[in-house]
Amino acid sequence: MLYFLGYEVDEDLPWHSTISRTRQLYPAAVFEHLFDQVFAQCVSAGLVAGDTQAVDSAPVKAAASLDSLREKQATVAPSLTVAGKPVTLAPAAAVHSAPAHQLRREATRRAKRQAAPGGLGARHPKAQLLSNKTHYSPTDPEARISVKPGKARALNYLCSVAVDTAAGIIRHIQADFADRRDSAHVPELVPQLQTRLAANELTLRDFVADTGYSNGFNYAFLEQRGMTPWIPVFGAYKPAVEGFTYEAEVDAFRCPAGKLLPFRNYAPSQDGNWVKNYRAVYQDCQQCPLKMSCTPAAPQQKFVRSAFDAAYRRAWYRQQSRAGQPMRRIRQRTVEPVFRSLLHHYGLRRVGTKGRAAAHKAMLLSAIAYNLKKLLKHQPKQTARVAIALYPPPQGRCTPHFSPRLTSPKLRRVHLLAKPTHSLRSATATVVYNT
Repeated sequence: MLYFLGYEVDEDLPWHSTISRTRQLYPAAVFEHLFDQVFAQCVSAGLVAGDTQAVDSAPVKAAASLDSLREKQATVAPSLTVAGKPVTLAPAAAVHSAPAHQLRREATRRAKRQAAPGGLGARHPKAQLLSNKTHYSPTDPEARISVKPGKARALNYLCSVAVDTAAGIIRHIQADFADRRDSAHVPELVPQLQTRLAANELTLRDFVADTGYSNGFNYAFLEQRGMTPWIPVFGAYKPAVEGFTYEAEVDAFRCPAGKLLPFRNYAPSQDGNWVKNYRAVYQDCQQCPLKMSCTPAAPQQKFVRSAFDAAYRRAWYRQQSRAGQPMRRIRQRTVEPVFRSLLHHYGLRRVGTKGRAAAHKAMLLSAIAYNLKKLLKHQPKQTARVAIALYPPPQGRCTPHFSPRLTSPKLRRVHLLAKPTHSLRSATATVVYNT
């Protein structure tokens, strides 16, 4: 290792902070450029197909503990007086504070859960309800509280990875906040990925991910950018409403009684997406003989569908097709082994830096090391070839080169020319026949 680094045996090594502090001083663009260079070498070696990518994400522990959490204070915006008028300024540390109404709402919800019979307060009187809305970590303010099924709650960052399906080369990696859904990072991830592939003259066609990336906007966004999203829809989604028929030409549903439920308006949902409201005419439902079996409690029938319902429907039928299950197995055998290697062998079980930008650098370095190891272990296929040049025999009798009499003393001479090349071993045999 000393020889590789250029140090003599008796020469003093640099202090570790020289490397760690230098890494902090370099911007993330330097690490991105290094990742692009290694990825380009993998493309030149034929390790990247480029047409299909598998995407997944996993939490990575931050360099902070839950014991360091502090409660956020109510937002107090400083004010100044300019020309006799008060001017409100933005708070200096927004991550350490939260709106007062949000803190009151969370405190009320926490008190109800503590006081509920059989709730958390009855089982664990000293337990605290921790939330990103009410708490922050002074050690690493950008780390977020998150929990994954089967694992303990912790302060994490989210590592999003895109892997090529040809040889498992990492195409893209980024650090995100752990308190957001996986589907929220697709609009940021895809343009960067397409830019890197276009720089290497590759085109992305199939986007493979799990149900966590299921989102109507993502389906429409990927289709608009020329990709086929192989993302399973949520189990609660139904492409059709039982007893009702959708008529695309008028954008309305027709009920069993033959009445139309036309589109009324768009509205935002609780998770930030947009939905379409369909509602029947009040008089049609009041005079309908099927009202008691159709909508006994409401005055009229209404539906709420996603604003990207057409893209949802295409994704559902794509999932049920013959190619849907093979695409799911491709994702499982492509991206999940990569994550296991990054977490257990490449230092991403826990990042030792603070801040999202520093975590992004650490993830980039792990991905660079992973791709370099793949590149160094890659051996191009070598084909052994043997070429035998046979000259036309002269007039008279001759002995073929494949005859048992080849070793006879009557044979004048046999001249073998072996000339190895860089990529394969070839031999040219020249046989001189006896007469």
